[in-house]
Amino acid sequence: MLDKTIYDQIFKHSFTIPIKVVFWDGKEKTYGPEGKSDITITFNKEVPISEVRKHATLTLGEAYMNKDIEIDGSIQKLITSAYTQSESFMSNPKLKKIVPKFSHSEDKNKEEIQNHYDIGNNFYKLWLDDTMTYSCAYFRTPEDDLETAQLNKVHHILNKLNTKPGETIIDIGCGWGTMMFTAAKEYGLKAKGVTLSQEQYDYVNNKIQEENLTDQMEVILEDYREINEKFDHVVSVGMFEHVGETHLEGYFNTVKKMLKPQGTALIHGITGQHEGAGVDAWLVKYIFPGGYIPDLKENIGHIMDAKLQIDDIEPLRRHYQKTVEIWHRNFVKVEDQVEDMFDEKFVRMWDLYLQACAASFESGNIDVIQYLLTNGPSGSSLPMTREYMTDKDRETVEQVTE
Repeated sequence: MLDKTIYDQIFKHSFTIPIKVVFWDGKEKTYGPEGKSDITITFNKEVPISEVRKHATLTLGEAYMNKDIEIDGSIQKLITSAYTQSESFMSNPKLKKIVPKFSHSEDKNKEEIQNHYDIGNNFYKLWLDDTMTYSCAYFRTPEDDLETAQLNKVHHILNKLNTKPGETIIDIGCGWGTMMFTAAKEYGLKAKGVTLSQEQYDYVNNKIQEENLTDQMEVILEDYREINEKFDHVVSVGMFEHVGETHLEGYFNTVKKMLKPQGTALIHGITGQHEGAGVDAWLVKYIFPGGYIPDLKENIGHIMDAKLQIDDIEPLRRHYQKTVEIWHRNFVKVEDQVEDMFDEKFVRMWDLYLQACAASFESGNIDVIQYLLTNGPSGSSLPMTREYMTDKDRETVEQVTE
């Protein structure tokens, strides 16, 4: 009875839209503003409030995975509402626990990357586009499909770097290699990629061999901190979220070390535009072991400490929201296949993850930002105005459509 009373007090302040809750004793109540609810939360069993107080997202996430809680309606819409309501259980400090600390030795980093990315290429092929790009896309027009938008993003990055044929580039955390292959084949760069994922390494290495690009491309299975070469350009997409809070400083120092004088880097990653984005216990346990989302102030501080200079900062929050929404629609279409590969609990976990991710971007809880940096005085190897970026993007589109 006491638990239900406390839930009632929590839910009273948690939503910006009407949400219907069916408790474990069968009683119902609608929370939020007046109106018809399109979303119903059903407790199939009592979830101890003491556990929610320790870690709200972890406890409720596990309850959903285990079918102790069912949600009828859009999970994205529900979580967006909870994030938008400042007094909700998603942001109330009384329901948060001290953020856990994580070790990020090279061995630990490899283990954490492989936990997430080595689920199997066949899993990701089911719902990613044909480029196998697992990061924020860039929608130049509302009509762009996901594959077009992913290629837009690659070109947008390479165009920002103002590359020239024959120059060298390294992709830290190269994924399935779309950036590398585009850089080599379309921009005439000598491209190297580094990953800790065996699945990604095998995929990219085989493709390099198949396309006879061994003179121009190389992928290595190694910790990025072990690279001792210098490059004209460094690119890193969706990587710094994996290095951990205590290693962010070292990450940006390594970017600095890899760059030739006046070289440029494009660092693209999930960033909080408020303090406290950091770590979510459910995500850390089930999706991104060791993950940490820095805020903008942290990253800029580390960039300055590394003696890199900022040329441009571009937030792409809405682009990532749309990307994840498309991923989720694709995922829903293949849920039966995913369940055959794993089990129902795994399907519910990823369904929750993708919708929660979209909600985090939709609500502004997190953002994704591209940082264009120079190893030297800002803009020293770039045109005087940023118009070159859009001009090059436009030229790229024209070349593709010719």
